[in-house]
Amino acid sequence: MKQLSDLAYLKLNKFQRFWYNFLMFLAAIPRWFVGLCKRIGRAVADFFIDIKDGILDIGRTFKQGNWAVKLSFLIFGMGNLYYGQIMRGLFFLLFEVIFIVYMILPSGGIHWLSKGNWFQTGATIGNQQGHLEYDPIYDTDKWIPGDDSVKVLLYGLLTIIFIIAFIWTWRLQIKQCRICMDITAKGKKIKSGKEDLKSLLDDQFHKTLLSLPVIGILAFTVLPIIFMVLVAFTSYDAAHDGYSNLFSWVGLEHFNELFDFGQGGLGLAFGEILSWTLMWSFFATFSNYFLGMFVAIMINKKGIKLKKFWRTVLVMTIAIPQFVSLLYVSKMFDSSGIIGELIRDMGWLPQSMVDAHQYSLWANPTSAKILLIVINIWIGIPYIMLMATGILMNIPADLYESSRIDGASPWQQYTRITLPYMLFVTGPYLLTSFVGNLNNFNVIYLLTGGEPLNTEIGSAGGTVVGHTDLLITWLFKMTLGSTDSRYYMASIVGILIFVVCAVLSLIVYNVIPSTKNEEDFK
Repeated sequence: MKQLSDLAYLKLNKFQRFWYNFLMFLAAIPRWFVGLCKRIGRAVADFFIDIKDGILDIGRTFKQGNWAVKLSFLIFGMGNLYYGQIMRGLFFLLFEVIFIVYMILPSGGIHWLSKGNWFQTGATIGNQQGHLEYDPIYDTDKWIPGDDSVKVLLYGLLTIIFIIAFIWTWRLQIKQCRICMDITAKGKKIKSGKEDLKSLLDDQFHKTLLSLPVIGILAFTVLPIIFMVLVAFTSYDAAHDGYSNLFSWVGLEHFNELFDFGQGGLGLAFGEILSWTLMWSFFATFSNYFLGMFVAIMINKKGIKLKKFWRTVLVMTIAIPQFVSLLYVSKMFDSSGIIGELIRDMGWLPQSMVDAHQYSLWANPTSAKILLIVINIWIGIPYIMLMATGILMNIPADLYESSRIDGASPWQQYTRITLPYMLFVTGPYLLTSFVGNLNNFNVIYLLTGGEPLNTEIGSAGGTVVGHTDLLITWLFKMTLGSTDSRYYMASIVGILIFVVCAVLSLIVYNVIPSTKNEEDFK
């Protein structure tokens, strides 16, 4: 779509401007995807170029290096020790010793790697199956433990990561040798261990400070994600728990099962749950956002009395734990609850629900979904109200005074001043709120538990599917809410949730003005 000039844009009416902005937003998405593909292509090309340059640098270092540098290709840190970097050399050498000892231990890295049968479709993860064996002393069957598939998979993954770290450290210490050779050739002095420590606490302090958070992210975020991805390619469930019965590699079998849209396949269930999840996240995010902003504007309006009282009343919903408030509200709207009985006695239930013997708003899919969104508004408005209050107080009052002098109506002030300012400041929040609502387990599970049941789909993923189930509640049912506990399928759903969140986040984050025009509102 051709972009209009500023003069042509100003000539458009409100409806035309809306559609122009909407079409420009849609047009920006393909351009962003093209730009993303180009960046990925450049990143891949740069990666291979870096590998080529690294190989050439390793070759030059070995060719030009002295005996200590050449020896460091086998014994870590020898080059550093030769050039006087005692502390670095000892650290490199210690890392190599730890790696070798770990790999050759009886229950070390080689042991776990040999039992993984990595990605051999049909092969079990672990070689020895646990079994019962008769014990004549106690005259009973005794359990003889074998391999544990979960441990084999986890420790095998850790070993692979350790090997990657070993290769990276080997390359790093070769690079350190090259740097020392270049510095010595120029007649300059090489940093000592004392100077290295001083640097870590001075000009390199940011690396020292970030080392622990990076290690924590790798250990508690990246590693579990990789483990979850690997589980998706296995038969890990209640019948194959890895201890009493080893689970095996199955390849893409379960992915095909999830995307099977035929009779009895999971594709229909997944499609319906995904569509409702996206719909729920959209309404739960923007209804809270605009209504919370409206409440904040009304409370901050001049002439409103008891401002602190109204804010306190709204914040009370935050103070009460959701586990208590949501369960209580759920019972209130039940057929035997206070509001449920009132609606039934007053004859406010639709005749179609009465004919179907559905005497509760939770029993009908449409009314249950609407009620979920309304109750979520009651929960979410206080958060938005508090946030919007602080932002509204920072909007310059001169803007409103100037607009009033120019004859702007309250609606024009809102659409031209308040809303653009709010969207600019809270753009990242809207994104995180949308993603958060995609995974909003508490509201759905505590209010409906995913019900009413979707009889058209029946049982999917080893458990019944409800009309109000989100992907996250469906994942929970497949793991802890059913007898067969299909962990592999829950892992696949978790991967798909991650993909949906990542794609939406990347698209929106790259088109919202908060990140594109950061200087506009300063």
